Amino acid sequence: MHTCLQIERQGDVERWTLHDPASRNALSDAMVLALYEAALRAQADAALRLVVLAGSDGAFCSGGSLGQFAHLIGQPLAEGEDDPLVALNRGFGDVLHALSSLPQQLLVAVDGPAVGGGLGLVCCADRVLATARSVFAAPEVTLGLPPAQIAPYVWRRLGDRGARLCLLSGRRWSASEAQALGLVDQIVPDGALDASVAEAIGEARAAAPGAVAVTKRLLARLSAPLPDLRDEAARAFAAALRGPEAAAGLRAFARRAASPWAEPREASQRHDGDAP
Repeated sequence: MHTCLQIERQGDVERWTLHDPASRNALSDAMVLALYEAALRAQADAALRLVVLAGSDGAFCSGGSLGQFAHLIGQPLAEGEDDPLVALNRGFGDVLHALSSLPQQLLVAVDGPAVGGGLGLVCCADRVLATARSVFAAPEVTLGLPPAQIAPYVWRRLGDRGARLCLLSGRRWSASEAQALGLVDQIVPDGALDASVAEAIGEARAAAPGAVAVTKRLLARLSAPLPDLRDEAARAFAAALRGPEAAAGLRAFARRAASPWAEPREASQRHDGDAP
């Protein structure tokens, strides 16, 4: 039993709660595996009508966790070596793919931060509720990393313009800003999330489960199909994590300092023969 993902079944509804308070529900290896197994099981569960994905203790998800592979940051890959970072990142891509392929309605309930990979989870939802205090961000580029696995899902939910605003800036978005961007469907008062989720579940019951499954399948085909970038994204993320930008960016983040590229550079000196 994965204690980092608490699963509660009430009839034909399951609530999946990310639960690792010490890390603000970061996506550890165990969390990723638990989400993947839960999604695969749900895909085969004809009696399940709706999944609610939430976080515990005032946070939705603080993003990815490198766990035992943190020591590989900035370290080049030895020639002929299989990079464990590729498999690690690909595993999270499998989670996003499985969640977005659920035949059931997926309701994501956000309270607190939804950052990095947590933002990717949000973008797999059919409906997103968020408390007024929630914040959203994809800070990867500010750390010297590409938001590789989440990029297709952010792009599908927000469109090209919204995805660029979100993924290329790394900025934090308030709940109201996220709603204007199209990320959040409904903002609820702080402390009222559970009641709002219950109301949303009641509304969802008006839709027949078989019709929902078919409609989701058609929408997946009628909307711009997502190319399967999981392998390419995993390789790109692993290469970046081993590179100098990620090493510098994560080191600066740990010191709460500005990254080297955040400071404006002085204009280069002119050389003889340069045009005036």
